Amino acid sequence: MKTSAPAATPAPAPAPSPAGPRTPARALAPVKALVRRIEAGTPAHRDRAVDGLRALALLAVPTGHWLLGGFTLSGDGAIHNASPLAAFGALAPASWVLQMLGIFFLVGGYASALSFRRWTGTPRAWLGGRLARLGRPVLGVTAVWAVLLPLLHHGFGVPVDTLRTASTLVIQPLWFVGVYTVVTALTPLCVRAARRFGVWAAAPLLGSVAVVDFLRYGPYADAVPSWLSLLNILPGWLFAYQLGAAWGEGRVRRRHARALLLGGAALFAALLLVFGYPASMVGVPGEARTNSHPPSLLVLALAALQSGAAILLRDRLGRWLARPVLWAPVVVINLSAMTILCWHQTAMLAAAVPASYLGEVPGLVGAPDSVGWILARLAWMPVFAGLLVLIGRYARGFESPWARTGPARRALAGLLATGFAVFALGLA
Repeated sequence: MKTSAPAATPAPAPAPSPAGPRTPARALAPVKALVRRIEAGTPAHRDRAVDGLRALALLAVPTGHWLLGGFTLSGDGAIHNASPLAAFGALAPASWVLQMLGIFFLVGGYASALSFRRWTGTPRAWLGGRLARLGRPVLGVTAVWAVLLPLLHHGFGVPVDTLRTASTLVIQPLWFVGVYTVVTALTPLCVRAARRFGVWAAAPLLGSVAVVDFLRYGPYADAVPSWLSLLNILPGWLFAYQLGAAWGEGRVRRRHARALLLGGAALFAALLLVFGYPASMVGVPGEARTNSHPPSLLVLALAALQSGAAILLRDRLGRWLARPVLWAPVVVINLSAMTILCWHQTAMLAAAVPASYLGEVPGLVGAPDSVGWILARLAWMPVFAGLLVLIGRYARGFESPWARTGPARRALAGLLATGFAVFALGLA
């Protein structure tokens, strides 16, 4: 009997070459490896919720500045600061969400209290390490801009008014670092007060701001000198930090958090609806009053509301961040905290200054007074973020200890930074 020949076995497909086309799975492989590495390197005792709150507050800073800041173009080609809030007062509630410095000071006080309690050395050594981590990035960005200013003007013909605008924006976030430095130096006192009085240690700070606000906005406002408002700077930002120190010392319970949430919301509403406080949490060009510089009682009301909500949501946030894919971005953001704070305005300027040579560019250079501008600005946000990531690749070195930087280079960086500060602060 004749048998048929066996069917031909198909030849095996050639193995994909390492240099073959990048599939989505291959493209995501480095990201997945990074996520796994971050998860494996995270200690079991790490408080993921607090890190998550810090990352959220950090991201709110560039998001707020990029969304609520714009540029107009003058006849000589120079750019000047502007804000869509001047034309769209209805956008003010966006500033309530994006003004998260209260959260930042809250988690800062919490983390500092824990760190100070675990520290075995002298308080001076603890403080020195903290201040060095804050100071290096500030010194870096100001020194770099001191070199950029003459280069941009004499080498590329950038107008002086554009450089003044840029300097104002670059130095704008750095006031926060200065205030945070002073607040951090008060950590031993904050911890001592938290241990003795608990959450009530923050009450005198709230009262102090209320008294100053009454004097500068009340019936005797015409007789009060303008400098009196500066008395609000320290207690205004120390308020949330003191709450964080009490939280770190275990002196804030859920009932306290609920009281902060409800009391802060009630005070916030009363100040807006009854006492006529400005609705925007950031300064609006042309407005006589501002809530943030220096902080008004409305800022403290919002900080109390946010702090109460954060403490109540801590456990739930911790459960969310137990997922490695959500935890990894939080770690990356926290590791780049000072880079984000110091360089995000530079990222926006890196797009706006070259664009100013093209004339008005929707959403970038041109009056922020239309819905079209808002939509265009939203489209520019990923560009700003990409530029910040690119800048951060090189600027993150300022956050690390300057082990290879000798005294001469440090002195030069300090001199350059001082020159830039004199130029920027002398604009007024």
